[in-house]
Amino acid sequence: MHTSVMLKESIDYLNLNNNSIVIDCTLGYAGHSSAILKKIPNGFLYAFDQDSEAIKEADKKLKQINNNYKIINKNFINIKKEIDEKVDAIIFDLGVSSPQLDEDYRGFSYHKEAKLDMRMNQNQELTAYQVVNGYPKEKLIDIFRKYGEEKYSSSIASGIIKKREEKPIETTLELAEIIKGNVPEKYRKKSHPARKIFQAIRIEVNDELNVFERALKDALGMLKKGGRISVITFHSLEDKICKKIFNEVSKIPKELSKLPVIPDEYKPKYKIIANISPSKEEIESNNRSRSAKLRVIERI
Repeated sequence: MHTSVMLKESIDYLNLNNNSIVIDCTLGYAGHSSAILKKIPNGFLYAFDQDSEAIKEADKKLKQINNNYKIINKNFINIKKEIDEKVDAIIFDLGVSSPQLDEDYRGFSYHKEAKLDMRMNQNQELTAYQVVNGYPKEKLIDIFRKYGEEKYSSSIASGIIKKREEKPIETTLELAEIIKGNVPEKYRKKSHPARKIFQAIRIEVNDELNVFERALKDALGMLKKGGRISVITFHSLEDKICKKIFNEVSKIPKELSKLPVIPDEYKPKYKIIANISPSKEEIESNNRSRSAKLRVIERI
């Protein structure tokens, strides 16, 4: 069962009305999309997802509300290519959905035995297996440091190389054990050392950060005046990208800030509306929300 994080807050901040045109860039199992569709009886919802299983389930749910929607079975990097109109609201929920984590065979979880996969789009070629068994040591260290912010990246990468020289690393639990065996015991007791490495591999397999950065920049240009974007991130790398882009478009360039009158063309076209974390109650009832952050921006 998937529980959408900060569901109420992220949608309330979108300021929807009966006629709003909305894009949900991360349909998943339709948590946000269902709530949005109920709020826009005369509007329209576009929803993106590359996971065919999630789409099947989401479609069943949305049909029960109304038919004012279109599901686009593509990565949200195609947002501009697929939708040729200005919209009132856009939402990004960048978490991996619970069913993806819970379905053993998808290979997202280090707690469950599965083939190394981790693809959001089951039709793409690159899998976690290829990253783990094919990337040279320096490249593994680089993605573990960059995407996992893991301080033992080098020893973990060495452990992987050593093991795969004996035989290919096939499964999630096999990989989790190798990671565990290549960090100090004290470090293992803090939290599972595979968490950051699995995150890093998943980001690499799905090119998540580059895709998000490009799509968010496109999304800003697609907003009507008064339109808003809600972004829910789950780790600091995504949040840094979101914060940087939002700051760039909502602030006057530094070199002009001391001018007595700012020329119109240099005035910001956007303003930041919110930057919040989940409530204590939500964190207690849904542990997966603990690292979440919601940022909201408006076109002015």
